[in-house]
Amino acid sequence: MGFPTMDFSEVDWEGVGDATLDTLTMLGFSTLFTVLIGLPLGILLFLVSRNQILSSRPLYGLLSFVINVLRSIPFVILMILLIPLTKLIVSTSTGVEGSIPPLVIAAIPFYARLVEVSLREVDRGVIEAAQAMGASHWQIVRRVLLPESRAGLLAGATITTVTLVSYTAMAGIIGGGGLGDMAIRYGYQRFDTAVMLVTVTILILLVVLLQALGDRLVLKYSRK
Repeated sequence: MGFPTMDFSEVDWEGVGDATLDTLTMLGFSTLFTVLIGLPLGILLFLVSRNQILSSRPLYGLLSFVINVLRSIPFVILMILLIPLTKLIVSTSTGVEGSIPPLVIAAIPFYARLVEVSLREVDRGVIEAAQAMGASHWQIVRRVLLPESRAGLLAGATITTVTLVSYTAMAGIIGGGGLGDMAIRYGYQRFDTAVMLVTVTILILLVVLLQALGDRLVLKYSRK
């Protein structure tokens, strides 16, 4: 049995370009909204945790429960469960627009937990010193926690963005558009190995570039 024939001259390169643009659009918007919502949520999670400045066991337990539930649901199933909510938000559950809400909802708890872990790495003595000098809660967050954990927050954002690349590919299962959708329609349903290989290669390159960019930013802002 020989290897399947691959004829790259038959690849719809314009379609590949459009699919890549769709994937980048989904990735850009979902990363933006994930950070905008996940960062404050992660900070709140840290502040209300045990022995912190806003310690609240009931609130921390509630937030942890919701985050753990959302993180435990496989993304493909979560997309299907969220179809009614997605239609309510963007009036469609397919295409680029229909993919962004489930991507954001899946990534927020993941990033929020990474934010909490990063903030736990901040020296407790620095926080206590700020409190002793009369700093408000907001000043502690803005002038102590965020600067001290900047490298960890960037590392968490990088991990989340790379994870979102795989999520955008899975969104193609329900017609989410982008490279994942193209890989399924051509590579799986039509057995077009060339298109499958091209889409997978672009996804790998995207992950490598994002990780390299994230690593450079983390190195730049890491405290020596």
